[in-house]
Amino acid sequence: MRVLRGKKKQPLRLQTWITLMVCFVLIVALTVTGILIGRNTAENAREAQEAKIMNIAETVSRAPAVIQGLETTTQKNTIQSYTQSVQENTHVHYIVVMDMSHIRQSHPVEERIGQYFVGGDEDRAFEGERYTSVAEGTLGESLRAFVPITNDNNEQVGVVSVGILLERVESIVLTQQKMVYTGTAAGLFTGIIAAVFLARRVKKTLFGLEPNEIAQLLQEREAMLASVREGVIAVDDTGKIVVSNDAANQLFQEAGLAVDPIGQDAASFLKSSKLTDVLHHQQAEYDQEQVLNGMVFVVNRVPVMAKGRVVGALATFRDKSELTSLVEQLSGAKYYAESLREKTHEFMNKLHVMSAMVHTEAYDELQAYIKQISNNYQKEVGMVSKLIKDPVLAGFLLHKCNRLEEGGVDVSVTGEYPLPLLKNTEKVDAVITVLGNVIENAYEAVANQQKKKVDISIAYIHGIFHFTVTDNGPGMNQSEQETLFQKGGSTKGEYRGIGLYLTKKALDELKGDIKVDSIAGRGTAIEVIIPYEGDKHD
Repeated sequence: MRVLRGKKKQPLRLQTWITLMVCFVLIVALTVTGILIGRNTAENAREAQEAKIMNIAETVSRAPAVIQGLETTTQKNTIQSYTQSVQENTHVHYIVVMDMSHIRQSHPVEERIGQYFVGGDEDRAFEGERYTSVAEGTLGESLRAFVPITNDNNEQVGVVSVGILLERVESIVLTQQKMVYTGTAAGLFTGIIAAVFLARRVKKTLFGLEPNEIAQLLQEREAMLASVREGVIAVDDTGKIVVSNDAANQLFQEAGLAVDPIGQDAASFLKSSKLTDVLHHQQAEYDQEQVLNGMVFVVNRVPVMAKGRVVGALATFRDKSELTSLVEQLSGAKYYAESLREKTHEFMNKLHVMSAMVHTEAYDELQAYIKQISNNYQKEVGMVSKLIKDPVLAGFLLHKCNRLEEGGVDVSVTGEYPLPLLKNTEKVDAVITVLGNVIENAYEAVANQQKKKVDISIAYIHGIFHFTVTDNGPGMNQSEQETLFQKGGSTKGEYRGIGLYLTKKALDELKGDIKVDSIAGRGTAIEVIIPYEGDKHD
């Protein structure tokens, strides 16, 4: 049955998100700014018109023609002609001069001269106050200024009112606001275009990746750096360490460098790293040995290129002793295969010999030969096969025994309580490393002895594998025993002593133990104790 599921809502792309956010900020900022500036412009325009009509009114109130016209009856006509001239020059809608009885002495419409002033807002001016107001007059609603008219004796003889229709004021305000809003719209349009280009630029800088893809890449990078066993460090083009994974930090701590490497200068933190040389020469170096505070590493160094130029360098570190251990573990499997092949050839040769004896009817010799083969089998193959049920470990031990016998060593294998199949097969390599290094150490110990003797004892008791190798070598004194498991600790000279060091590391991994009993001049016995969980089906 197929289940229909709704489509998962896709998140906005980074480019779209940046464009929308920048546009939103621009719209809000410019809109608020435009409104505030528009209001301020409107107020300024209104105040400018108020100041204009107030100045005109004050000028008219001081005009001699107006004052004399109000004080005498013979010169009243001069008031109308004067105000008409001023009105035309100043582009106001009206200039009305009133006497103290509120009677108009001038008006744009001459028929209204001699009539009472309309509006009801002129009373304060007759009390000597200067002000502006908005009121409905005969010409319509207007913004008007009132100024008292006084004569030379400072006696009030009338009032002048100068007005502009509100339509004109609103038109002036709207014109100035249009300029503000046009500039705001132009800024918004420019900002939107800039936002689109900015979003594209950011997208290109991020190689076209979305934020969730970048986060995923970072998580994958961190997981990758944490999962690899090699130490990994990276430096930028100035030689500063910018990346150091957990394995690298662990190796640096083992080498005595406990400081956090991030931000450190590679040339001073790792004086022999040669990463600065890679930056300068732009040449990769592979599988190079590097010594750091006595530890030997196998290092790979490569430059990091971007658009044809070096932007940094990368180095991987691996403890050489670990690589040596891996080689020895691989050698264990190889020894098993070689041992099987050798035994196959040996068995075929013996079959040919027995076939020839049967053909020649040499039955007595055949019986003696079979008895000899049986004794040898019981001594070597039979005993090993009896004591070790795991074919890999058995084959490996047989190979080691053959190698010792080829070197003239008298080898004996004894024991009781046979070792079952190992349940956790992943531990076979570590067990092979331990057994191989202990046997190899005994072989090297008897190399210069006239009579070479190595005894191998095997026992499996209560889930514990006891493996003891005894040799008749020169033995060791107490000081030599104390340094036996240290890296480079050996009685065989410089650049030796890796085997038992690796044995100790493998035993630590297996949670095992090792005991050494050695007497100078008499020989050495090394016992290995390994927790060993056998297969219940064995």
